[in-house]
Amino acid sequence: MIKSLLSQYQGLRREIYVLFFGRIVTNLGSMVWPMLTMILSVKLGLEAASIAVYMTAASVIMIPANLLGGRLADRLNKKRIIVCCDCVSVLCYLIASALPVGWGCVYLMLAASIAQSMEYPAYNALFADLTCTADRARAYSLEYLGMNLGLVLSPTIAGILFKDHLPLSFFISGAAIGCSTLLIVLLVRDITPVEDTDPAAGYQAGREKTPLLSVLRESPALLIYLLSAALYYAAYGQYNYLMPLDMGAAHGENGAVLFGTVSSLNCVVVVLFTPLITRLTSRLPDVKKLFSGQALVTVGYVLFLFFLGRVPVYYVSMLLFTWGEILSTVAEGPYLSNRCPASHRGRVNGFSSVLGTAVNGVVNLGVGRLYDTVGRFPAWIAVFAALSAAMALSAVLAGVDRRRYPALYEK
Repeated sequence: MIKSLLSQYQGLRREIYVLFFGRIVTNLGSMVWPMLTMILSVKLGLEAASIAVYMTAASVIMIPANLLGGRLADRLNKKRIIVCCDCVSVLCYLIASALPVGWGCVYLMLAASIAQSMEYPAYNALFADLTCTADRARAYSLEYLGMNLGLVLSPTIAGILFKDHLPLSFFISGAAIGCSTLLIVLLVRDITPVEDTDPAAGYQAGREKTPLLSVLRESPALLIYLLSAALYYAAYGQYNYLMPLDMGAAHGENGAVLFGTVSSLNCVVVVLFTPLITRLTSRLPDVKKLFSGQALVTVGYVLFLFFLGRVPVYYVSMLLFTWGEILSTVAEGPYLSNRCPASHRGRVNGFSSVLGTAVNGVVNLGVGRLYDTVGRFPAWIAVFAALSAAMALSAVLAGVDRRRYPALYEK
């Protein structure tokens, strides 16, 4: 059965597999950013509202980085953009590893994250360039699998290192991203876009001289999707904000270890179930995957909210949460890539990140203020309100998308 599931990833271009292994290596060291909330609360002593202000400010700073990254991805060599941004990240993490834990390390983390944000549109657009419409879901599923193969152990290691050896986490992150960059430099040589003969490829015809806003105005489905995704990811982001805050409040410094093991379970479930879910939902429209994923994430959060302090429930909650995450993620890349012009992939991905960042910032500010002033339950209610709005938009999108892109529903 395992061989059958993995066989669905055969037949893709060589460069896709190199990028897949690059994702694995990079995420072997991605152990610092998920711990940011606990660094700010436990190491630097900030309250929830102050953490929300910092994270919102960081999100605002990343907005121009996403926009610039998207524009560069549509105009310049995507491989060079990825390599340059990775080099900045490596330098920041290595410097942070040599400093005492404090605000200097936090600012270097932010600089590394900005570089990764600039890289994201190029990376995502490159996966679309190197695959045809029929193969795109498999390619993005493989990328997602690679990301989580690398993350299986890193959150647990980060939780163990958190108390006394946090600088080592910075060093491991820098070294891993450096190895990934070297792989891409040496082995990704041909990034010429594929010739796509699929009937639905007409939706991706290049429109180089058309402004991005005009492309978005012509497609209400894309706008609805972008808003739904932004609300969903603002709520999804509480996995790295409200959940560690609650665990830290309930378990003290042991909360870091618990959060690390829960995060590792998230990655293990992704690795075990992504091929299976990709195969089982191969004929399911992207919009239905999105809605189902949002619903499962909601159920996972409900369990965590009502059973805080009962450690076994954390893992049941994370199992449901992760199934929802898989469904949403394997649909996201193909949805955008199959519906926007190839000439605008970078900019659309950049705009998606900007909108998500803006909504996430607003939600985090509100959630942080509620958490400090009236408690965790009202804060979680705000999260559920965002998820409910995202699901309502996805339900509307189901009909709008079918009318706007009928060729994608013919198979």
